[in-house]
Amino acid sequence: MSLPEIKKTAETKMARTLEAFKGELQKIRTGRAHPGILDQVHVDYFGSMLPISQVANVTLLDARTISVQPWDKGMGAKIEKAIRESDLGLNPSAQGDLLRVPMPALTEERRKDLTKVVRHAGEEARIATRNLRRDANEHAKKLLKDKAISEDDERRSLDELQKLTDRTIVEIDRLVAAKEADILAV
Repeated sequence: MSLPEIKKTAETKMARTLEAFKGELQKIRTGRAHPGILDQVHVDYFGSMLPISQVANVTLLDARTISVQPWDKGMGAKIEKAIRESDLGLNPSAQGDLLRVPMPALTEERRKDLTKVVRHAGEEARIATRNLRRDANEHAKKLLKDKAISEDDERRSLDELQKLTDRTIVEIDRLVAAKEADILAV
C-alpha cells in the first residue's frame, strides 16, 4: 500500500465514521418530531420484521406530531403496538387508518441525560477517528521500515494524517455542540 492509498483509505474511513455519527445523532430525539425517529422500529409484516417506513408512509403533521399511514388496512394495530413497545417512550393514537404519534415534551432531567448520551456518542466517534489515524500511521511506519519511502515522506504523511484527524474531530465537536443546543432549547 502506498502513501496516497493510505491517506485516501483513512480519509474515506473517517468520512464514514462522521456519517455514522450523524446517523446516531438523528436517533437521539429532541422535543421536535422527526420521521427518522421511527426508523429503528420494526413491525411484523407477514412473518418478516420490517422497518415502519417500508410498510407505511411516515410524515410530519406539525412540529410535535408524526403521522403514520399504513399501506395495508390491517397493519395499523401492529404498527401501533410496535411503536408503543419500542424504547422511544412514544404513545401513538389511532384515528381510522391514520396513526398520530405525538412527541412528549422533554423534562429538564431528561434533557441533561440526552446531552450526556450525545457527549458519549461524540467521544466514541473521536476514539474511532483516532484509531483510524493510528492504523494509517502504522502503515506509513511499516513502509519506512521496509525502506519503501524516505523519512521525509513518512513525516509528511504523519503530518497530513494528523491534520485530517484534527479536521474530523473539529467537525464531530461542532455536531455535538449543535445537538446539545438543540436538546437544551425549550
